[in-house]
Amino acid sequence: MLNQTEVSEFILLGLTDVQALQHFFFISFLLLYLTSLLGNGAIVTMVIFEPRLHTPMYFFLGNLSCLDIFYSTVTVPKMLTGFLFGHQPISFGGCLAQLHFFHFLGSTEAVLLATMAYDRYVAICNPLRYALVMSPRTCLLLAVASWSTGFVHAMMHSVMTSQLSFCGHNDIRHFFCDIKPLLVLACSTTSLNMTLLNVVTTSIVLGPFTLIVLSYLYIISFVFQKVRSQEGRWKPFSTCASHLTIVALFYIPVLCNYTPPSSGSFPKRDVQVSLMYSAVTPALNPLIYTLRNQEVRSALRKMLGRK
Repeated sequence: MLNQTEVSEFILLGLTDVQALQHFFFISFLLLYLTSLLGNGAIVTMVIFEPRLHTPMYFFLGNLSCLDIFYSTVTVPKMLTGFLFGHQPISFGGCLAQLHFFHFLGSTEAVLLATMAYDRYVAICNPLRYALVMSPRTCLLLAVASWSTGFVHAMMHSVMTSQLSFCGHNDIRHFFCDIKPLLVLACSTTSLNMTLLNVVTTSIVLGPFTLIVLSYLYIISFVFQKVRSQEGRWKPFSTCASHLTIVALFYIPVLCNYTPPSSGSFPKRDVQVSLMYSAVTPALNPLIYTLRNQEVRSALRKMLGRK
């Protein structure tokens, strides 16, 4: 069916119209973006070329870093351009593409974090069978399943949004094309889109989050039942600390934005919360793993020493 939209482009209004704040935000988010690119790029390079990191945990970490590079690139460059040149026009097709890749990468990350939690559960609670359970084939299948789930979820929203008619205002009160602000602008009925957002997207968020919680409940129960020494109990938790920190940084803002039932409104708070998981978290992830992980720090020193 042909798209019957009358609007050929949208205008991204960005974060603020205050000139002084625009300059401050430009420098701040440029530094965050560069940190994300350099930090995540370094982790991907280390995971590929350092033999000691050829394990399931670092395989998934490499996938996460790859995701974060693309995830921040979907939104941040356009936002930075807006800080320099004001409100940014974006074509209808470009808007749909941005929406698709944002939700593709975001939902993939949600599933991948659950996969990483499962990896930690097997490593701590069933270490003797870890190599068998988390075989290279299983790790590859889990990674493919994560990326495929994200792609299908994003494609569903892209196709449904493309069928809407936009015939009135074209100002998007956001720094990128997201589903909620687009539904506010639609002239045609959005009840099915809203249902998909409330049911499917909420499930994509809450499903992996539930698996993460269950994995760590099993880990906590196992550690306190089977491990007697205080030092022995601390070691499993220290290996999970980086992952738990990233889960908190990603899921807390995502849960705030996508788990409450969505209505026809789009509060400004959603824009501010979106900044956390689209720009800030991708920059913090490599720092968290580098600062807390001895193997990653050693591999980084080795890589820098070669250069």
